[in-house]
Amino acid sequence: MSLRHAGIFNFKATVSESQKHEFFLALKALEEINGVEKMEVSRQTSSKNKFKYGFSMEFASPEIYQAYSIHPQHDAFVQEFFIPLVEDFMEIDTEQLM
Repeated sequence: MSLRHAGIFNFKATVSESQKHEFFLALKALEEINGVEKMEVSRQTSSKNKFKYGFSMEFASPEIYQAYSIHPQHDAFVQEFFIPLVEDFMEIDTEQLM
């Protein structure tokens, strides 16, 4: 059963365009971790919610996602980029029903 891990977020007001660029490069590099089958990084195009950016990635199973979530590269991204630069976010993990 496949699993989709997704999030939407905003940067802190003090984050520069250069820092955003580095963040997105590091985020996209997470697709190199074994088990990430598909990854997308996106920008919100409507005003239906307060979040400006998003990402999603797919995994073949919840177990593979769990291995990803404790991978050193993922941990480094969270500590070096996500925590220092992101101020507000929502995360969701879903399994495909149909």
